[in-house]
Amino acid sequence: MNSTVIYTENAPAPIGPYSQARRVGNQLFVSGQIPLNPKTGELVMDSIESQTEQVMKNLSAVLEAAGAEFSHVIRTTIFLKSMDDFPKVNEIYGRYFSEPFPARACVEVARLPKNVSVEIDCIAFL
Repeated sequence: MNSTVIYTENAPAPIGPYSQARRVGNQLFVSGQIPLNPKTGELVMDSIESQTEQVMKNLSAVLEAAGAEFSHVIRTTIFLKSMDDFPKVNEIYGRYFSEPFPARACVEVARLPKNVSVEIDCIAFL
């Protein structure tokens, strides 16, 4: 099956050997996004809230580049440096979705790229 690489300058460029997203048929696999501002190249590190907002903006940009939006997302994974941040991340994350909500996993990890506190990836159905 053929796949299409999705790329947009409105989300951070990959910092390794991976694509922002790949579309295979009617499925879209979006790589984990961290709170990197694509316009400035700077990390947004003020608070867990500001980090989460930037991550969601980055996800939105990649989805849009593929012709999708948050209503197409069927699965997400949230990676947190500390599960203590879960309530704040969950509140902001929840603003981007409406019912039916995507399936989701949330895990605490020892470390994330560039020492950020949150990373989120998703799978969408187009």
